[in-house]
Amino acid sequence: MRINPGSPENPSRQIAAQLRAQILGGSYQPGERLPSIPALTEGYGVAKQTVQRAIDQLRIEGLLVTKPGSGTYVRATRRRLSRLSRGRYGTVRGYHAALPVRYRRRVYFAGIEQPSGDVAHAFGAASGAASGASLLVRRHLLVDGEQPVEVGAAWLSPGGIPRDDALLRAEALDQPLYQAVEEATGRRYGTAADQITTRLATPDEAQLLRIRPDTPVLALLHIARDTHGDVIEVSTCCWPGPTSALTDEYQVPGPTPGQHGELTPPEPGSDLTLA
Repeated sequence: MRINPGSPENPSRQIAAQLRAQILGGSYQPGERLPSIPALTEGYGVAKQTVQRAIDQLRIEGLLVTKPGSGTYVRATRRRLSRLSRGRYGTVRGYHAALPVRYRRRVYFAGIEQPSGDVAHAFGAASGAASGASLLVRRHLLVDGEQPVEVGAAWLSPGGIPRDDALLRAEALDQPLYQAVEEATGRRYGTAADQITTRLATPDEAQLLRIRPDTPVLALLHIARDTHGDVIEVSTCCWPGPTSALTDEYQVPGPTPGQHGELTPPEPGSDLTLA
């Protein structure tokens, strides 16, 4: 392990390049723990901060995963989650995409809270609104083995939900959330929209996901409306960006029956919004 002091490239980038080559070349296998920061510092003969910057760069690239209190590991296979609207509701009503068996959902809170930010905006209320705008929120953690991979919350209007309904209890439901909401409220889901952004994890998210607070995450804002166009549910989810990949599979429109060469109107697609 050595760096070239005469190179115009920053030492941290040189270290990152060497470690990257070793990882991609198979010297470090997926799931293998890297030498500690002090060991790498001694090996390269540089300051601890220099090695830390190199590790941070590879972590942001998705090659490494840092587990607080455990160490830094080569990222294993990227988790593929079908967590967008098409997978959640299915293409035929009642045939949603179930989570693989290895994932376990833990609902750790269910109660009444005042929403803020995007959730409050989606429901048409200002942040910090009066108590009349309080919503039912169900907070959950999705776990793969022993590793948390998703933290999220579903916000619902409590009006019309019976006091003894399962939605008000901090426990997993025996059916998809939207079906439970429809049964409890008599309202039917009509449309849904997903907005995905990237940002750094909040302190609470980092603690629940067991990642560093400066780890990038994929953040989903899911807004569902009933058949009258009123918001019925707003859900938020986030996943560690370096280890997660969202999938969305659907049928490509084909020719219109009986009209050679003409195509059916496409379904509304995804728009890329640059802010």
